[in-house]
Amino acid sequence: MEEEFINIKTKDGLLDCFVVSPDESGPFNAVIIYMDAPAIREELRDMARRLATSGYLVILPNLFYRVGKEGSYPFTFSKIREDKKHFQEMVKTMDDTTNNLVNDDSKYILEYLDNNKKVKNKKYGIIGYCMSGQYIVTIAANYPEKICAAASFYGVKIITEEKDSPHLLANQIKANLYLGFAEHDTWVDEEKLKHISEHFNLNTKNFRMEVYKNTEHGFAFPDRHTYDKNSAEKHWTRVNSLLKDSF
Repeated sequence: MEEEFINIKTKDGLLDCFVVSPDESGPFNAVIIYMDAPAIREELRDMARRLATSGYLVILPNLFYRVGKEGSYPFTFSKIREDKKHFQEMVKTMDDTTNNLVNDDSKYILEYLDNNKKVKNKKYGIIGYCMSGQYIVTIAANYPEKICAAASFYGVKIITEEKDSPHLLANQIKANLYLGFAEHDTWVDEEKLKHISEHFNLNTKNFRMEVYKNTEHGFAFPDRHTYDKNSAEKHWTRVNSLLKDSF
């Protein structure tokens, strides 16, 4: 595999990213992984590497670059379960990283991919976890000519009471959209799942939703206490199938 750490200039500063691709000559279809709230760590880089072994160039941007980098965030992930201050700071950082900010950042990421000689096809896949569910829907809607595949796993804030709630853009999505949820998730209850299913089935042409039985939020992350191996492997099967069908 070929790996590099790059900085993409945005209007707010330098967006640091991890990029990984097969060591063959390429070019490759490209996929953007949008992180979860605990932010950039080796676990996410390993997931990017795994996806790259299927023949993709994968970019993992640090969506919290405005407040810090790995090792210097306002919170420490390893302490969020035992120290409420770290958990609260993580949630605040997540909430401050708005749809509009990540949507703007994505413009610069897409420009980077458009001008990367290792990338072909100028249509991209996007995958998001946890807090990035909202971003996946928003980006797929706002860049319909660029995004051909979009997947979210245990995504939050997909439907909110805010005027910029992502679900309001559902009819603008041209990509194949897949939303996978945990069966037991304090962030997304049964009523929200029902609302999401009804709304996107009605408003998004190529949509599939799936609830992973006997799982909790975070089930696809190997280092998480809620990790479920069978469901995690199923999630990889869904990702690979979605990308194969979309490119």
